[in-house]
Amino acid sequence: MLIRVLCGCILAVVGLLAPVVGNAQSQLGAVPEIRRGVPAGYLQTEDRPDSVAILPVPPAPGSAAHALDVAINEYNLTLRDTPRWDQAMTDAVTRFPQAAGIFSCSLNARITEANAPYLYMLLRRTLIDAGRSTVAAKEFYRRPRPLHVNGESSCKDTETFSYPSGHTSAGWAWALILSEIDPDHTEAILARGRAFGESRMVCNLHWQSDVQEGRTVGAAAVARLHADPTFLADMELAKAEFKGIREKGLPPSRDCKAESEALAESIYPR
Repeated sequence: MLIRVLCGCILAVVGLLAPVVGNAQSQLGAVPEIRRGVPAGYLQTEDRPDSVAILPVPPAPGSAAHALDVAINEYNLTLRDTPRWDQAMTDAVTRFPQAAGIFSCSLNARITEANAPYLYMLLRRTLIDAGRSTVAAKEFYRRPRPLHVNGESSCKDTETFSYPSGHTSAGWAWALILSEIDPDHTEAILARGRAFGESRMVCNLHWQSDVQEGRTVGAAAVARLHADPTFLADMELAKAEFKGIREKGLPPSRDCKAESEALAESIYPR
């Protein structure tokens, strides 16, 4: 009799949990895609912030602001073959699953598709929202990237335009979102988000002003996302997932000592 009661209780619990798990899987499976395997962002094109309206005109050649951009770029070229260059090469990768580890050290946690499916998908979708929010200004100003001006190598070859930095926009958006999910590590998360954008300068792919205004666009994208009900619902689910990760004590997925030492190198002329 006791065994039958226990079995009945277990089956009842499983029955209650099954719809929850199934619902989570079905929602994740229903995420719209840009193309097969690539999730769309939360924001429709018309809902993204207008980067042309938000940003100032990029520094013109011959201006003091452009001279500063050039001076900082020249200094960053001296960081080749250093740990900071290696870190910049790592930061250039925004493909998943690799990109899920960008903030691992600052969070002191490990994020994977298996242990945090909602948070993992949240990062993938907001990458699209923040990155694509820079496209209007890139196409409007068509500013050449540093590698196309100085002829030096970079982390990757690209023919797209420089102002503002899409990688920086995404990295800063992630930093703002993750600092909301894990407020206890806000300072470390924001510092990592800043360094992630600065890696684009080390890579010879962006000027300093591109990176600065990339953060502006990233913040604008996050502001728009906070008016999107699907994003807000996923944020709550991601917070719950992250609490579970924290309780399990899952360690970071990267070498945090090496990362910290690399990021300690100044990218600005002394």
